[in-house]
Amino acid sequence: MSKIHAAITAVNGYVPEYILTNKELETLVDTNDEWITSRTGIKERRIQKGEGLGTSDMAAPAVEGLLKKRGISAEEIDVIIFCTTTPDMPFPATANILGHKIGAKNAWGFDLQAACSGFLFGLTVGAQFIETGKHKKVLVVGADKMSAMVDYQDRATCIIFGDGAGCALLEPNEDGFGIIDSIMKSDGAGIPYLHQKAGGSVKPASHETVDAREHYAYQEGQAVFKFAVTNMADVAAEVMERNDLKADDIAWLVPHQANKRIIDATANRTGVSADKVIINIERYGNTTNATIPLCLWEWEDKFKKGDNLLFAAFGGGFTWGSIYLKWAYDAK
Repeated sequence: MSKIHAAITAVNGYVPEYILTNKELETLVDTNDEWITSRTGIKERRIQKGEGLGTSDMAAPAVEGLLKKRGISAEEIDVIIFCTTTPDMPFPATANILGHKIGAKNAWGFDLQAACSGFLFGLTVGAQFIETGKHKKVLVVGADKMSAMVDYQDRATCIIFGDGAGCALLEPNEDGFGIIDSIMKSDGAGIPYLHQKAGGSVKPASHETVDAREHYAYQEGQAVFKFAVTNMADVAAEVMERNDLKADDIAWLVPHQANKRIIDATANRTGVSADKVIINIERYGNTTNATIPLCLWEWEDKFKKGDNLLFAAFGGGFTWGSIYLKWAYDAK
């Protein structure tokens, strides 16, 4: 019997309409377009506006578009893995909320939190459900409403993040297409450099924590950059070496969109030429769990069946990882 691989058979994405430009940020904090662009590569980002809207409200249209592309109903989904740092609420899981909104009545699901590496962790977990033969359709969602936890008085972080959602469907494949290999890593020693100070069980919400602005994302940029630029590049190179892949064998490098300089370092480390590196950070910023699936959505019509794709990500915690997969279809 042929080995079962978990193949991506459909992708889709969604970004809010509102565009927050660098020019508008100049009116909020002490910064300017040239400074932001030169250090991050970001020109604008999308922001979800509207009372009572959460992360699931971006994920739902993304998934509905995916189901339409694939020509299946929500009731055919077996599992929903919702990768997010900004769940709709602490409980229930946003996967449950999404399942209800799209009508996935036969699916069970859960949220996965690994910061910006979450979508890759989710694909890796989802692939194992497929490879056992017990599940046929696993939906992996990467979505975040980062505007809900960004302090727009902090010029170091508010310039970086945006909102968005992306998703991928995993299905069994016995023809050698799909996820071939993955390496996922984490190191809790990175907690002090990138975290949310309050709102969890260690420091529950109170008047004091709100007044101290401790419910926003906290980042020590230089330390995070140093770890990310090394580890994201190294793990991508490690996956290539383990699978005897040369730069010419890679059709597309799909990196997490955190910072243009980190993306360039990963490309240089792997030897992949700039024309094969997918970049959309200038338009969306860092959408955390959504960056890689949004890249897949935007470049889907350029992928060819059998293309070797290399994913790489780095996130708070610290978490990082890389996936090597063979693309399973030609987009219609």
